[in-house]
This record gives sequence, C-alpha cells and structure tokens, in this order.
Amino acid sequence: MEDKELYKTYSKYLVDKYGDKVYKLPVNLPLTCPNRDGTIGIGGCTFCADVGAGFESLCNTISVRDQLIKNKEYISKKYKAKKFIAYFQNYTNTYLPIDEFKKYVLESIIDDVVEIAISTRPDFIEEEYLQFLKEVEINKGVSISMELGLQTVNYHTLKKVNRGHGLSEFIDAVLRIKKYGFNICVHLILNLPWDNMDDVLENARILSVLDIDQVKLHALYIINGTVMGDMHQNHEFTMIPVEEYMERVIVFLENIHPEIVVQRLIGRAPEENSLFVNWNMSWWKIRDEIHEIMHQRGSYQGKNYLFKNNK
Repeated sequence: MEDKELYKTYSKYLVDKYGDKVYKLPVNLPLTCPNRDGTIGIGGCTFCADVGAGFESLCNTISVRDQLIKNKEYISKKYKAKKFIAYFQNYTNTYLPIDEFKKYVLESIIDDVVEIAISTRPDFIEEEYLQFLKEVEINKGVSISMELGLQTVNYHTLKKVNRGHGLSEFIDAVLRIKKYGFNICVHLILNLPWDNMDDVLENARILSVLDIDQVKLHALYIINGTVMGDMHQNHEFTMIPVEEYMERVIVFLENIHPEIVVQRLIGRAPEENSLFVNWNMSWWKIRDEIHEIMHQRGSYQGKNYLFKNNK
C-alpha cells in the first residue's frame, strides 16, 4: 500500500481540483484576536504566543499584494508550483472591520491565485463577511475556503486553555458557512494535556457528522512566556509521549469519514524560545513513522468509520 492510499492527502486533492501543483502563500495582516484585546477575553489562548500562528509569515507592514508576489516567487522556484492559495493565516481575520477585510481580500487576487483561504475563530463568523466572500467567488472566479481553529471538541479543555468559545459556537459556524458552499478546514490539537482517546474519537465523529471537508492536525508546542509555558515549567501537566501522539493520529484517521481531506498530521513549530516542540523530533520523521505503523497494521482512513446513519 502506498502512502497516498493511507489517507486523502491535501497535495493530491489540490492537483485533482486545480490540475497543477498548488501551494499556500501566507498572508499576515496587522490585526489581533478578540480573545486578546478584551472583546471576549484577555491574553488569548494559554498556548498562543504574541506572534500568533504565522511565525513564518512576512512582516504585516508589507502590502498583501507584495507579500503574495514575494512568497510566490520563492515557492514557485523551490517547489515548482504553478498555482497558489492566498492564505490569510494569522490571528482572527474576520475580526477586521468589513471595509478593511474587503480591501485585503480583493488585493489578494493576483495572477495564478486560484483560492483564498480565510483562517478565523468559529465565534466570529458574520453573515456580511460570508456574503462578500460569496460575491468574490462568483464574480472573481476564485474558490473560497474557511479554516476554523477548534483544537478540540472537549469544551472543558477549551475552557482550560482559554479559547473563549465552546463547541456550540463551532457547530453554529459550520452550519452557517455551509449555506454558502465554502469548503471548511478544521484545526485540531490531538495532544492537549486534558484530552484522552475518547476525545480523539469524538473529534473524528463530530467532524464527520458535520460533513467537514478538511482537517489539519497539530501537536501542541509550548512557548516560553505563555500561560501554558509557565504551567509546563511548574509541572502542572504532563505531555504524552510521541508514541501516544502517533496512536492518537491513527485512531483519529481510522474513525473519520473516508472523504475528509487531511492537510497534515503534525505541524512545524518555531524552536526559538520554545519549551517543547514535537518531542525534539523533525515533523517529517513523526509523519513517516505514522505511515509505517499504518502500513504494518493495514490501517487506513475511515477503516472504523461506522457512525453516520446508525451504521
């Protein structure tokens, strides 16, 4: 069995959809998060550093167009990509005032950009923004996708990490986005200290019954100076071993709908100022070991998927 048969990979999905190799180009905007500035919370999620999620992005003082052109030049040479996704990655992009949001999105429509991906929180999905994005999709001929940071369906854990929302807001966001026909990618952290294998299974089941299109898996990394960094140094929780993380990934894959596209199994993280990153292993080594275990077991995505319609 080849790796591409273990689960539905994002790279193959993009080639099938757009006919060429496609790469994401990160866009970094001058914005923040409502969970940091007091709108719904202070300080953000306990694991979130001041740079948010876009540690590899260009400076947000550079225009959207120039960020994309610069990244496009680099990526096209290095990876031979011909088409691109403008990925509005950092913080809560739909927290911008609507006029600014429209300006930035329209500025991202440059040559060879075939899709715009908007990363945001599930509790900041407003109809006005979705309506505008649908108009862009129809009138400008680019696909729109939404990426929602959920991290876990365990609402007790969400409260512990100060997410500022629960599971119900996520379900509401998914139902409203689906009315517009946009693909939805959900971000999950499979090794949050207060989650166990039951939560992994529930993650898989809830994403499946909601007909989520894509999923992006992360391993928790801990940054010095964050609330979780302080908790880690004070030994207030224990990180699971890498073997258990790999097992969680496999169980998750075996229990999700076989058509959900998997953007990645583990993410890269900044090593600078970090207290814990991927068990001091390279992300690709962990990924390859997951592949090997799945090969040995005859495991594959959806192998144990028997949840919908009481099957």
